[in-house]
Amino acid sequence: MHAHHHDSTRAFAWVTLINLAYTALEAGYGIATDSLALLSDALHNFGDVLGLGLAWGAAALAKRPPSSRHTYGWRRATLLSPLANAMLLVTFSGALAWEAVRRFAHPPEVPGIPVMVVAVIGIAINLGAAWLVRGGHADDLNRRGAFLHLVADAAVSLAAVLAGAGIWWLGWVWLDPATALLVAVVVAFSAFGLLRDAFDAAMDAVPRGIDRSEVQAWLAAQSGVSSVHHLHIWSLGAGGIALTAHLVRRADDGQDAFIERLTRELDDRFGINHPTLQVERDEDATHQCPQAPSTDPQHVHTHD
Repeated sequence: MHAHHHDSTRAFAWVTLINLAYTALEAGYGIATDSLALLSDALHNFGDVLGLGLAWGAAALAKRPPSSRHTYGWRRATLLSPLANAMLLVTFSGALAWEAVRRFAHPPEVPGIPVMVVAVIGIAINLGAAWLVRGGHADDLNRRGAFLHLVADAAVSLAAVLAGAGIWWLGWVWLDPATALLVAVVVAFSAFGLLRDAFDAAMDAVPRGIDRSEVQAWLAAQSGVSSVHHLHIWSLGAGGIALTAHLVRRADDGQDAFIERLTRELDDRFGINHPTLQVERDEDATHQCPQAPSTDPQHVHTHD
């Protein structure tokens, strides 16, 4: 478990640094050749470097042990970093689209070959980076965000390559702002999806892939349980899923064993690995209530 997380932060560190170096190179070339396609790709890459940096920081924070004040540790960092990242990307894509539309009127002369060469390097770097963080991107929103980004980046760099080819071969200068506009739209779409998921997680929504009513029905069907209330399921970040519930159950022995079994099965069945269950006695079922204080003064228990 810890080894996996250690690898995850190391992979993030490498990917972030390599990407940062390449982004600087690409932006320089974009400015030198006046190519908005390259600049847009660089901006997109920078957005990802930022995202990866945030993800790396979050993965590192998530490993901090719980303290008396932060009782869950810092795992929620992995839920908040995609949120910040998505908001930044939406902003970037807006600025990009604006500049691209402005350029359609007078597209500058852009040399095709350097654009192609730089973009091809970008494809290689992004696919390599995606391969580095490929593990476990299904369960961890943080890594999923990073992986999707890198793959999207490779696709964007490919668009820049095609634009370069079109400019060099056919002399279609308008391909440059057109590509930039396309990139902006792609970034905006992916960012909105990430924004929605990250916002849900930050707002303690039930994680995707868990059906609350199914969990409720399963808990209610357990032996001796007559009702389930106060059921909450939320994500703790870094793969932790919490649940709290009150179960009303007939008073009988084996309460500890019952809770232990439920805890084990919640993890096996639903992947809920931080459950807290409160068991309340079902007094009606046993018809013994000497301790139950009567709220209604008319209704007094007499035990003869």
